[in-house]
Amino acid sequence: MFIEPGIDQGGAMGAKSSGWIEVICGSMFSGKTEELIRRLNRAVIANQKVEIFKPAIDTRYHDTNVVSHNENSIRSTPVQFADDILLLTGNSDVVGIDEAQFFDKELVAVSRKLANSGKRVIIAGLDMDFEGEPFGPIPALMGIAEYVTKVRAICMKCGSVASFSYRLSATKDKVMLGEKNVYEARCRKCFYEDFDPKEKL
Repeated sequence: MFIEPGIDQGGAMGAKSSGWIEVICGSMFSGKTEELIRRLNRAVIANQKVEIFKPAIDTRYHDTNVVSHNENSIRSTPVQFADDILLLTGNSDVVGIDEAQFFDKELVAVSRKLANSGKRVIIAGLDMDFEGEPFGPIPALMGIAEYVTKVRAICMKCGSVASFSYRLSATKDKVMLGEKNVYEARCRKCFYEDFDPKEKL
């Protein structure tokens, strides 16, 4: 289990703690949002000021709240562009960002600025798209983060550990919101058994 950094032996965040970036990544149905919510709730319990953001296009479960697949939720602010986050964080101690793969590349610079200003930044998102390729700003965020947690799902075809998101639809759009009716978590073997790289050409 992830143990929050920056906690002293007395159990409290130091008043002069520097900021840092945490990335939680993995495939669909791997528990990314669940882990994000867990960490943010612990920050709230510790009486830290928390602000949470998600891309405005993600309205699958709720227009504003961040909601995990098992229906745990936490209030958030939907934003259109990554730069909007800088304008809305205020004097928060902790900034949570869900579905980070849907944000523009400026999220990398935004996250760096937030951390450099002393904030704890917790980011969750898909590390690979439906073609098994690095997705959006996530790879760069992993590169600049102090802490990276890669979570895994269970392959919905064979039951092995899964790290890939297999799209059941023939649609080739990069961004396609959906749940189990559109995506399956797959292990490497099952993903490439049914995925033809030639389709990308």
